[in-house]
Parts: sequence; C-alpha cells; structure tokens
Amino acid sequence: MKTIKRANSCKSVIDFKINRSLTKSHKPKAGDVAIFKVLELGSLNAIQDYAGRNCYIFEGDYIMVTFGNRYASNQFEAYVPKAYQEEYHLVGKGGVAGNVVSMYYKLEEKGPTKLKMVGYAVDQGKVINTIYHHQERKVFNPFKQRGFKTILSVGSSMDSGKTTTAAFLCRGLKNAGHKVAYIKLTGTVFNKDKMLCFDCGADYVADFSDLGFPSTYLCSLATILDVYEGLLSNVEAMNPDYLVIEVADGLYQKETSALMNHLPFTESIDHVILSCGNSLAVHAGIELLAPVFGPRLFALGGLFTGSPLMVAEVEEKTYLPVLTLEKLVDANLLNSVLKESVTEVAV
Repeated sequence: MKTIKRANSCKSVIDFKINRSLTKSHKPKAGDVAIFKVLELGSLNAIQDYAGRNCYIFEGDYIMVTFGNRYASNQFEAYVPKAYQEEYHLVGKGGVAGNVVSMYYKLEEKGPTKLKMVGYAVDQGKVINTIYHHQERKVFNPFKQRGFKTILSVGSSMDSGKTTTAAFLCRGLKNAGHKVAYIKLTGTVFNKDKMLCFDCGADYVADFSDLGFPSTYLCSLATILDVYEGLLSNVEAMNPDYLVIEVADGLYQKETSALMNHLPFTESIDHVILSCGNSLAVHAGIELLAPVFGPRLFALGGLFTGSPLMVAEVEEKTYLPVLTLEKLVDANLLNSVLKESVTEVAV
C-alpha cells in the first residue's frame, strides 16, 4: 500500500493496524477512524493533515479520516452512513467522511470527492474512535467561577463573518493589553479559524476537535456542554483576561439554537457580538438574541460592515454600535464599548 495521508481529524492516532475484515460488518459512528482510497476528485482536492498542513490528494491516494456528520449551508449536508457502502464521500477538508445528501448549488458541478473504504484503523482489535481518545471527559459545571470574562461571537448564518470578527476582536483585546484565549465550540474540524485567531494575537486557541470530535453536528446538548467544560478547563490553565468563544453556522442551526436557549450556557457569557451578512439579518438577529442576553449583546460586526451603505442602514435602525474591522482593533474604542455593556448590565 502507498503512504497513508493522515488527516487533521486523526492527529491523535499514531499506533494502529488496518483491519479489512470489519469493513462490511462494523456499523460506523462519528469519530471512527478508517482508511480510504480516493476514487474520484470532486470539490475537495486536499485535506488538512495531522500537522495542520494543506495536503493535496489525488486519485489512487490512501487517506486516513474519521466518520462524521456535517452541517454547512454553503458546503455539504452529510451523515455517517448506517451500514457499509461501495462509495463514501469526503465531506470536510479537516478529514471527515460520510454520505452527502445535499450541497450548496455552486458545488453541484464537481460534487463531493468519492472514496472507497480499505479498512478500519484498529488498536488491539478495536476500531479506534477519536472522541476523547486518550482524554478524560469533563462534565459541564455551570456553577464554577471562572477567572476570565467571556465574549461570544455568533453569526446570523454560515459565512456571516463571525470568525473574522472573533479574530479581530482577539487582536483588539491584545492591543488593549489583555491576555486572550479563543475557543471554537461547534462546527466541523478545520484548523483555519483558530489559526486566524492565533495569528491575530490570541495567546491560546483550541476547538472541539482537540477533544477528538470530527464535528458537533447532531451531538446532544449535554455532549456539547461537556465539550465546553473540557475547553474551559484547558483555558483556565493559561489564566487569560478574556476568552472569545465562537459557535458555528447561524442562529437557526440546531446546536447553536439549543445553546442560545440554554440558560446555564447563556449565563456563562459576559458579552455577545453578532455578525451578519446583510443589514436585514441584523434585525432578525437582534430579535433572537436581545431577549436572551439583554445589554450583554454589545455590538454588531460581520460582512455587512464592508458596505458603508449597509452600515448606514443599520446605524439608522438599531441602538447597537457597529464595529468594523478597523474599530475592532482600536483598543480604546473596544474597551469603551465593553465597559458600557458592563455598566448597562449593572444598572
């Protein structure tokens, strides 16, 4: 067999054997590790490897990835298959395999990259699952006092600008002299978001994949809250002043919606910034978030801030300050806006 290209989703998998006999009998679940042969390239022609490097793949290559579900309105809707199939799909560049059931229209011409299973990665005869692989699961403790302030970056939809907002927020907080951490709580494994925040100055970055999750789509609320606790525990070790928390996709997405309606989670958040793709989405986002967070919803950002006309529309209709990327990195302005949010809460 050729060299196996190991995806980022499998970064914790080092010692393994390939079991071909389980291919048809084992029912896969999210996190199960398998080796596939690339049959036909589609919209994804590369994976992010175990070191986070962009690794091109070609027909005939062998890759190690995990099974996982995916929800991405501008990419794929995909699920872990319920049984063996002659063909699987690469559904995430971070190294996730599954069955595509729908896709964004721009991807339809190429479709997903097609894979054939070679066998499962096993350790002592047992299929390796990356979720909490050699790690301890921590149970969410909503009563624990944390030594840092939390800022939630949430978006109206996928690609609304929430990651860029989070990253520039990290930069602004660093410019203000603060020690900053960033975590991405939900989504599909891919290093790009946390590396952008790191490059913008965050002292520590992590996401759900560091606990072995290929994605969080279809995970129970309890599971996601435990992921939150695990990430918070790691953040506590570096004692930041601020923790920027990003949740994936939009406010209507299942897991995001569940978190926004769960009081123990929302009570752990000190400030919220909403990113939107257009001016009308701002109105809907505020209607959903303001009853939950009140004055803790302190600012607006996102793609719409790239349009002076949309910024003017929003500023005419809403009470919240609009923070362009330039304003997000302005230490004095950012400190002032955050202080005002705290003052309003106290009142």
